Amino acid sequence: MRRSKYRRASRSNNWFTGKRRIIAVAATLVAFGGIVTVTQVSNASTDRTQRKALAACDDIQAPQRAKLSTETRKGTYTTNNGKVTQHPDDGAGETVSTQTLRTRCRTWVMNNVGNNGGNQTTPPTEAATTAPAADPVEDPSTDPSAGAGEGNGEEGNNGGEQGNGEQGQGEEGQGNGEQGQGEEGQGNGEQGQGEEGQGNGEQGNGGENQPDPEPSEEQTTPPPGAGLGVLTNSCDTSDLTPHNGFQEGSRCVSTEFGEVGEANANPTLLITRAPRVVNPNTPFTLTVSTRNLIRDRFLAAGQGGYYVESSVLANGLVRGHFHTACRMLANTNEAPASDPVPAFFVATEDSRGGATPDSVNIQVPGLPNAGTAQCASWAGDGSHRIPMMVRANQTPAFDTVRITVRGGRR
Repeated sequence: MRRSKYRRASRSNNWFTGKRRIIAVAATLVAFGGIVTVTQVSNASTDRTQRKALAACDDIQAPQRAKLSTETRKGTYTTNNGKVTQHPDDGAGETVSTQTLRTRCRTWVMNNVGNNGGNQTTPPTEAATTAPAADPVEDPSTDPSAGAGEGNGEEGNNGGEQGNGEQGQGEEGQGNGEQGQGEEGQGNGEQGQGEEGQGNGEQGNGGENQPDPEPSEEQTTPPPGAGLGVLTNSCDTSDLTPHNGFQEGSRCVSTEFGEVGEANANPTLLITRAPRVVNPNTPFTLTVSTRNLIRDRFLAAGQGGYYVESSVLANGLVRGHFHTACRMLANTNEAPASDPVPAFFVATEDSRGGATPDSVNIQVPGLPNAGTAQCASWAGDGSHRIPMMVRANQTPAFDTVRITVRGGRR
C-alpha cells in the first residue's frame, strides 16, 4: 500500500523544534554562563590570595645581627686541606638583607600560592596558621546530602517543563513537575515533597534529616600522650610570636620533630683528644669522633635556617653536622649563665660520616683569659637541634671537657 505524501509528520521525530529549541538553547547559555561565572570567581579568589601573600612579603624585615663568639674566625672557612667546612656560630654571621628576604618570599609565593602551586598561602618567613578542621556536615566531600542534590538538578529530581513530556528528563531534573518535587508539599505537582523533607530537592536526598557521617580515623585516634595531662602539642595554644627561622627569643616553633631512627642507629659523639692545660692565646686541637651521623646537612642560622627543618634520615641515619664551642666558666660550683656568647664556636660539615665512627680535628685559635674553659661538642640535625634518641635513657650525641687556661689577663 502506497503511503500518502501528505501524511502527518511524527511528533516524536521533531521534538527539538520551535519552542523546545529555544528552551534548550537558553538552558545551554545559562549553564555556560554559570561555568564562566564560577571560573571568574575562582580566579578572583586565587588572585586575592596571592596578592595577600605578596603583601605579607613586603612586611618582612631582616633581624638584628646576632652576637658572635669572640675568638672564632669570622666567615665560613675550611680545614684539613679543604676537606672540612667550618661554619662559625652556626652561620649566624652570614647575614641576609631585608631585600633578599623579600625576594625569596615573593619567589616562594609565586611558586606555591594560587594557580602555580596548590593552596599554600603562608610566606616562608611567617609561621603557618593551622586551619580548623572542616565541619563534616558542611564539607561537600563528607555531607551525604551534597551528592544527590548536585546530581539530580538544582531544583529537584522531577524537572523539565512538563515532566516526561516535552523535555523528557529536563536540565533541571528528571521528574514530573515544573520545579521538581517542590518546596513544601508532598505531591508530584509544582510543590512536590519539601525542601527539607524526603524528596530529592536542592539539598539532595533528605538534606538535614540524614544522620551525620561516621567520624574519621583521625577524629577517633587518641593523640600521643593522651591521658598524661599534656599541656600542648602545637603552637595553636601559644600566645608567643611564631618563630621565623632566625635566632630570636620569645617565639613558638611549629616545625615538627621529624624522623627518628632505630636505637642502634642513633648518633653518638665523643671528644677523643683534648689538652688539659693551655697557655693564653695559644692555638690547640680538639679531636671529635661521631658515629651514625652523616655530616652533610647545614642551614645557616643567619640566613633564616634555624629550627625550620624537620630531622631527616638517610638509610636510617641522621643527616646534619656537629658543633664545637669553648666558653670560660666564672666558677665551677654553679651552672653558668646561658646568654653570654662563647669564646669559640663552629659547626662542622664535611659530607662525611656514617655508621662507622670517624674523627675530625677542630682547630681552636686560643682562649684569651685565664681560668677554666669548658669545651663541648654536640651533634645537630640540618636545622641545629640535637638529634632525637629512641629511648629516654640513651645519652644524646654530646661530650664536654674542662681545660685550664693558665696565666694571661683577667
